[in-house]
Amino acid sequence: MSHFNKMVSEQLETMEKLLFMQSEIERCQELELELAELQEEAKLESVKEQIILMKKELHEIQRTFEEQTDEVIRSYQEMKLFA
Repeated sequence: MSHFNKMVSEQLETMEKLLFMQSEIERCQELELELAELQEEAKLESVKEQIILMKKELHEIQRTFEEQTDEVIRSYQEMKLFA
């Protein structure tokens, strides 16, 4: 497998993680609203903490994805130069 294909494959895996984390955050935010309506303060705080942690993880995944995108673009440009 060429270096370029490997980088694209890794980037696709990162995209899957990113999409999963976004859906988990959305799910927890829906739960947060439900708990707020039910006035379940203890559970609500726990969900809020989870959301904060997941948003931090999402940010890291997004940063990784952006770095991978830059790397893929550079690799593609190099391939075009040497082709």
